[in-house]
Amino acid sequence: MSDRDEKDPIDRIDRKILRALSTDGRIAVTDLARRVGLSKSPCQVRMKRLQERGYIQGFRAVLNPEKLGLDHVTFVEVRLTDTTETALADFNRAVMEVPEIEQCHMIAGSFDYLLKIRTPDIHAYRQTLGEAISNLPHVGSTSTHVSMQAVKDSAF
Repeated sequence: MSDRDEKDPIDRIDRKILRALSTDGRIAVTDLARRVGLSKSPCQVRMKRLQERGYIQGFRAVLNPEKLGLDHVTFVEVRLTDTTETALADFNRAVMEVPEIEQCHMIAGSFDYLLKIRTPDIHAYRQTLGEAISNLPHVGSTSTHVSMQAVKDSAF
């Protein structure tokens, strides 16, 4: 985050609030205010402003994938056969319908997309690859990379 957007700058206190919320979205406002050096009311006002301006997009529960039996992570490079805007939009829409795809990033490089896939095991991944990913619109080829360990896995 930077203050480059002159129309909507954030200051050091806003950054402290965002950092604290990114690690604990359920922190009580009184505790958050104390942590960033404000009283409760000004902290609430700042949080509301950060939400209204889009710095805070929402709050959600962070689930434990291992407890849910989804501890097999693969990254898939996808090369498309067509990269027109229509083809990209088709692919983007279809990706949203595959629950095993946890993340999808368009890449500038030797392939078009990088997908993060989460499944119970390699067999489930193989099925997802064959039945879902390979059948996404305009997929020409894929290359799979299996994650052995998540060393760092956080938004910030």
